[in-house]
Amino acid sequence: MDTVTKDAIVQQLIQLTSRDQVNVDPDQLNYASLDFYRKYPRARKIYQAPIPVAIVYPENVAQVAAVLKYANDTGVNVIPRTGGSEIERGLESAREPHIIVDGSRLNQILKFDPEDMQLTVQAGVPLKQAEDWLNEKGYTTGHLPQSQPLADFGGLVATRSIGQLSTLYGGIEDMVVGLEAVMPDGRIVRIKNVPRRSVGPDIRHVFIGNEGSIAFITEVTVKLFPYLPDTYHYLAYTVDTMREGFRLLRDIVAAGYRPSVIRLYDAQDWSQFYPKHAEKPVLIFRTEGPQPLSDATAGAIKAMVEASSQTQPYEPLDEIIDWFKHLTWTQKEVDAEVNQLEKTPFVGFTTEVAANWHEIANIFEAVTARVKKEIPNLYGIGGHSSHSYVNGTNLYFVYAFIDAEDDPAGEMARYHDPINKIIVEETLKRGGTMSHHHGVGKARAPFIKEEYGSSYWVLKTLLKSFDPKNTMNAGNIIPLEFWDEPD
Repeated sequence: MDTVTKDAIVQQLIQLTSRDQVNVDPDQLNYASLDFYRKYPRARKIYQAPIPVAIVYPENVAQVAAVLKYANDTGVNVIPRTGGSEIERGLESAREPHIIVDGSRLNQILKFDPEDMQLTVQAGVPLKQAEDWLNEKGYTTGHLPQSQPLADFGGLVATRSIGQLSTLYGGIEDMVVGLEAVMPDGRIVRIKNVPRRSVGPDIRHVFIGNEGSIAFITEVTVKLFPYLPDTYHYLAYTVDTMREGFRLLRDIVAAGYRPSVIRLYDAQDWSQFYPKHAEKPVLIFRTEGPQPLSDATAGAIKAMVEASSQTQPYEPLDEIIDWFKHLTWTQKEVDAEVNQLEKTPFVGFTTEVAANWHEIANIFEAVTARVKKEIPNLYGIGGHSSHSYVNGTNLYFVYAFIDAEDDPAGEMARYHDPINKIIVEETLKRGGTMSHHHGVGKARAPFIKEEYGSSYWVLKTLLKSFDPKNTMNAGNIIPLEFWDEPD
């Protein structure tokens, strides 16, 4: 491995693709070495992870296969990337030398099939572009993550993402029908598009959520749904306590109702949107679908919520409707945050988890109490639930701190990592999962044994079977120090 020089890597990548497809610009390599987990030091141009040798932009699956095979044969670490909106250090390299394989030029919509209600796209197709295109035709993917304007399909599938309408449409794992991927040794794998199969384990899930540690996803087929914006109903209430809010979320979903949006914000979290109306937690709902179904769902939710003595209608409702228009982050919001981080040491982050209903309020209370007690210079911590199921829900912890030392290089050790550790510890001790949809990356990888428990060896065996040389995003999901440990 040590005999492969940077120049040799670059020249071989050019030979496998073309000079136009290999980027060695120092500024772009520096920026690409980090993701949004280190957004504060990155905004100050402090780069604390290995710098890639090059970014290569394959334009077809054969080029992806050739690049991955070369990297596998020579021991070059590969960081797969499409939209680049990762926030858990998944785009950092844990080992040198490394290259970034960027799928953004795999950007074709391949097939629109309204009869089978399917859309096939290459991995680099932006979700926002596809969604707008579908909406004009009367269809939707149903997938609306906050990163929608920034995200591409390959990364959405690789990170097992979820959208803000998930209670109705499901997560990406519910939407993916089939896919194409390239293995570390260059073999190309296709999983055909069928509604369901009973032919052994569902191997789609080897690839969905693999975070670039098993394969590079090159093509995806997803389900489609009718796009019916004229049927939307919006409802919003304040609620006296988070515990009562969680109870209402649980009762609504357990009763069988499926609004597209069902959310609970604590007052601290809601204050970032409308501070004048942030004295109590806030419940928010949206229903959609065929008009009779949307009407009935909205009516039932209204009756259930208003039956509680601890709820009051949120006024003005127009605020909620306006709030829905700003649920996603465009490059404009990203640039504004970077501009703010360049000038001030005020830093905000989110960490999300999930758990069953009987523990979710306990986790919320334990985490917020510990963070307030243990973290200095805390501006605030709050949270919300935005994805609910019959048996439980997620929790988004939203927190901000002031880096009193104004030292971006040390921010992670002083603030971000300790807060993450508290959240993960309090969640795992109560049987929850440390990540609902952001993935593991390298930020939460140290907790992977506690997350999986006695099934950890299954995960490790899976990753080592498909990537025995550990050239696909080494250190992601399973840290390097765990890789060679005896099972």
